[in-house]
Amino acid sequence: MTRLYIWLQRHPTHVDGAMAAVLVVLGLIAFPVMLRAEHQNAVLAIPAAVIGAPIVARRKHPDWVFWSVIAIGAVQVLTPQPLWPSDFAVPVALYGLAAYRPRRDSLLGLGVCIVGVLVLVPRLHANAPSDMPTVRRLVVYTFIIGFFSAPMVVAWVMGDSMQYRRAYYLDLEAKARRLELERDQQAQIAAATERARIARELHDVVAHNVSVMVVQAEGAAYAMDSAPENTRKALGAIAETGRSALVEMRRLLGVLRTQDGAAERAPQPGVGQLEDLLEQVRSSGLPVEFTVDGVPVELPQGVALAAYRIVQESLTNARKHGGPAVRASVGMYYGERELRLVVQDDGRGAMALTDGQGNGLTGMRERVAMFGGALHAGPLGADRDGFQVEAVLPYETVVLPYPSVRVLSPRDRVVG
Repeated sequence: MTRLYIWLQRHPTHVDGAMAAVLVVLGLIAFPVMLRAEHQNAVLAIPAAVIGAPIVARRKHPDWVFWSVIAIGAVQVLTPQPLWPSDFAVPVALYGLAAYRPRRDSLLGLGVCIVGVLVLVPRLHANAPSDMPTVRRLVVYTFIIGFFSAPMVVAWVMGDSMQYRRAYYLDLEAKARRLELERDQQAQIAAATERARIARELHDVVAHNVSVMVVQAEGAAYAMDSAPENTRKALGAIAETGRSALVEMRRLLGVLRTQDGAAERAPQPGVGQLEDLLEQVRSSGLPVEFTVDGVPVELPQGVALAAYRIVQESLTNARKHGGPAVRASVGMYYGERELRLVVQDDGRGAMALTDGQGNGLTGMRERVAMFGGALHAGPLGADRDGFQVEAVLPYETVVLPYPSVRVLSPRDRVVG
């Protein structure tokens, strides 16, 4: 049964052709009837025979089919001939008009059909017995009009509801296509966002660690003959920095390769790891002063990671572009609802705007924008050498009941 229904859906012209053929066969019965009837002309049976033929095109040309059937039916109504089973083509044509044309057209067609039924009343009155009581005559007329009008009304209602359902399904399909398109767009946006995040992480990790290794390697080459012990220390620092970079890279690659998110992830660095970062920077030959002001709070993980990466990138730029005798300072200022970071150096500030491709400052701006913060980066001024990065990171957190205890290096100082 399902296969038959699918076949009928795929071959609508065959269905309409079969329906038209049945109506034409029913109409051909009128010829022998007319021939046997007295004082009847067989030519009058032609409308009954051909009224069903236009039904074959009711889907492609519903308006043309309907008015053709109505014209043939009008010939039957206006000529003295009986109604035939082939006249069922009228409600079929009305159904097609209601199913495939606007409602105003189908309502006009329904009105024409009702008028055609009312035209039968004079014929009924002429054929009715003259001695029939008036009440009985009205009852008979009403029944006959209702009997012939009911198929028209039912056909119109069914066709109109079919058009409504078709429009509803088309609207659902359009919505499904839009949702699928939006889903694909959201997936592309999410993928682009994730790629940008990974690019920032890779840039911060690689740029920082590689710059430290380059500085240490240059120092080792310079002191190779005069200070072998310093060379040994520099090579050890290079090895340690390289291992740290490999650990970070493996962590990022492990997250990328894992489908179910069950990979073991190392803790993300935050403000608590700034001490290790500063010691690594100092070991590469860049003196750094660290200042903390305000009441320390427990920062959200995202804000803590952003603060760490901003300090890391700023110090990397200072070491790469500040010159041989550059010095730097890092300031953290805890407010009630925001963390302010200030990283300064006294090197060649105008050259520290970018790291060659500009990815460093772009990554910092993206990190700050994620939390609705602000970032300002630029030279200190015309009368001062150096470069400054100032970032404001808003947060919502609770002040710790007890300040965290940290061991500062002799170069660090805490204000507040």
